[in-house]
Amino acid sequence: MKISFIGAGNVAWHLAQAFETAGHIICEIYSRDTQKARQLVSELYDARIQPDLNFAESEADMLIVAASDDALESIMQRVVLPKDAMLINTSGSRSLAELQHLVEIYSDVPVRTGVLYPLMTFTREVPLDYSQIPFFVEAIDDETEDILLKLARSVSLQVQRGDSEERRNLHVAAVFACNFTNHLLSIAHDLLEHETLSFQLLKPLIEQTMQKALLTDDPATVQTGPARRFDWDITSHHLDYLQELKPEWASIYRLLTEDIRERHFEPN
Repeated sequence: MKISFIGAGNVAWHLAQAFETAGHIICEIYSRDTQKARQLVSELYDARIQPDLNFAESEADMLIVAASDDALESIMQRVVLPKDAMLINTSGSRSLAELQHLVEIYSDVPVRTGVLYPLMTFTREVPLDYSQIPFFVEAIDDETEDILLKLARSVSLQVQRGDSEERRNLHVAAVFACNFTNHLLSIAHDLLEHETLSFQLLKPLIEQTMQKALLTDDPATVQTGPARRFDWDITSHHLDYLQELKPEWASIYRLLTEDIRERHFEPN
């Protein structure tokens, strides 16, 4: 499979190298940030920097859009696609119908559309075991879907079909599990830093918390803490402290505490 990428951020950085390692050919990398494109091309065997969004003469069978959701329409307004190419989005939240609609508005040639969504957080410097990353595939027709399934299975052992609604739901859950969790850890870091304490002190607790959650079918069953115990005095003291330190953190603490209490409330 010959593949070009639109975007050179974290997702493209990982997927381009993973697909090339699996035997696919990466033809071109386009990015608004030429430096990012240059860095990614330097990690690939024979890819070149695409200077603009005119892919009319590209030899790629597939163009993968690995850019932010907000950039999709802007890309579609400017991209020139080769006839009968596959245009594949990597978004968890943008539907296949949205991508197809943009193609119908802006493309002058017939294009097959699809989505290849890897359920993973990508950071350029952090290596990943691609074989364990769940990939979800959806396409405009059976032939394109089969090609996407084969492509995903060339790097991952966890590949399945997933329609737009399923991907949206997975993406919402992933935001809670990954993005919000990381933000809460960053608050914990800043809180300790304010008191000249080291974030390292929390790492054994964080590791144990994650391990317990991953070993159960429902993390609610291993919930602990003052909210779970309905310890009003402790939560009140915590809120007073946070309100003085940073009211926004007090609001987050209050919201999470109330939600935990509501989930675990057992009427007499």
